[in-house]
Amino acid sequence: MQEQANAIIQTLKSKGLRVTPQRFAVYANLLSRTDHPTVEQILTDLNKDFPVSSQATIYSSLQALRDAGLVREVLLQEGVSRYDANVQPHHHFCCHQCGAIEDIAWDTFKFIGLKNLRPGLRGETYEVTVQGLCDRCH
Repeated sequence: MQEQANAIIQTLKSKGLRVTPQRFAVYANLLSRTDHPTVEQILTDLNKDFPVSSQATIYSSLQALRDAGLVREVLLQEGVSRYDANVQPHHHFCCHQCGAIEDIAWDTFKFIGLKNLRPGLRGETYEVTVQGLCDRCH
């Protein structure tokens, strides 16, 4: 446990971030989960035992972590920002019945590429979002 805490502190410092209790807690929370939580879900989780964080504090911590490249904002539904500590290239599956989200390995879609865009378009990045029913809902 202490080893993991030290690793988080070193990671934050290596990105030039001041280590605050809030940034530490938000980043540790995101590293421990794969469900791509919203700000509200992170807030609820962090305040479960002892209310110490506000929504504004969570937002500012997430913005600092995102700007440092440690988390990414994932927009899978219109108007809903979710956060992911997995910053490696990957795609997402979103169940339209229960809302479950899970990562899909980058190489799952081997024939997608930016070179197939029409002339005149210069793509820089892409991400596939597959929508459907998860194994719990079908």
